[in-house]
Amino acid sequence: MAGRVIAVIEDEVTIADAVAARLRTEGFRVEVAHDGPAGVELVDRIRPDLVVLDVMLPGFDGLEVCRRIQRDRHVPVVMLTARSDETDLLVGLGVGADDYLTKPFSPRELVARINAVLRRTDLAATRGTALRVGDVGVDLTQRRVHRGGEEVHLTPTEFDLLAHLAARPGTVFTRDQLLAEVWGYDGGFGARSVDSHVAALRRKLGAGLVRTVHGVGYAVEAP
Repeated sequence: MAGRVIAVIEDEVTIADAVAARLRTEGFRVEVAHDGPAGVELVDRIRPDLVVLDVMLPGFDGLEVCRRIQRDRHVPVVMLTARSDETDLLVGLGVGADDYLTKPFSPRELVARINAVLRRTDLAATRGTALRVGDVGVDLTQRRVHRGGEEVHLTPTEFDLLAHLAARPGTVFTRDQLLAEVWGYDGGFGARSVDSHVAALRRKLGAGLVRTVHGVGYAVEAP
């Protein structure tokens, strides 16, 4: 991911500087803005590959920033929020955010999320805009999922996991592969997170959609 351009829009200077410094050590080119209007201007000017965007900003908030920067083209956005209220998060996703982190967060987690979002964006560009498995349709551009004609809300990670599995139906992925390719994690930690997200997909989209291959991992197959 080295050489990609990231815009960081965060009004707390210490956080903005720390995020920018960490991303630069990872090989990203980074520019920073500290309020809503300056953030929109920055994105229009540098056309970044991804935006790290705080929800609470002076001028106008991060939700309005997200609406404005998505008008002409989809820009991948990772939102930062001090609030964990589900309504706030759903609004953020509804205006075009791809993922979110609740403060306080670790720099390692932020880098992993950014790499995962960029990887998904690259894959979506190569595999088309829609996937279908049985009665489940996945719109990669709008990040929407429908089952039997009814929209089903998924969290960003649930969506990414489904899209990754559905892109290669029948292929069995190990937990370590999914952690690396969906979450952006290395080292094999977090297997329980994979299991919990698979359980959520089954609960929302039907128990037969994701097959467990005991001792190996998971695969998506049409029921």
